[in-house]
Amino acid sequence: MDPESARALFATARVARLASVGEDGAPHLVPIVFALDGDLLYSAVDHKPKRTRRLRRLANIAAHPRVSVLADHYEADWTRLWWARADGVGRVVEAGVGVEFERAVAALVARYEQYAGQPPAGPAIVIEIERWSGWSAAGEVAFRSYSGAGG
Repeated sequence: MDPESARALFATARVARLASVGEDGAPHLVPIVFALDGDLLYSAVDHKPKRTRRLRRLANIAAHPRVSVLADHYEADWTRLWWARADGVGRVVEAGVGVEFERAVAALVARYEQYAGQPPAGPAIVIEIERWSGWSAAGEVAFRSYSGAGG
């Protein structure tokens, strides 16, 4: 799948999985919601219950900024399976520090109605995507059937 198709499919997903690496070299994988702005991906720490706001993903990105984010689609009809991956360099942006945090929150609020009344308080994760890749069981047929869905 070409990078533009992978990015377009990725954009249709409502959730993805963020893969980072800890200081000890151990992989860490968590589901995230996200918003895209060109080749920037935004995610943020929000109000959903968490054991702590000192999340491992934030420490991992600070220690090793190279990350991957995977979005996929599964259903019983295996001709409609696909995955798309964004590989890049992440950074943590604290609330109230520059305009980048506000851009991240605005993009997330625009994409997820759940944030309308309670926007993420942060920090935010900003990933500069360097490489898009993907696969679909039906090739371009799958891409055409999913492009424009979601957003």
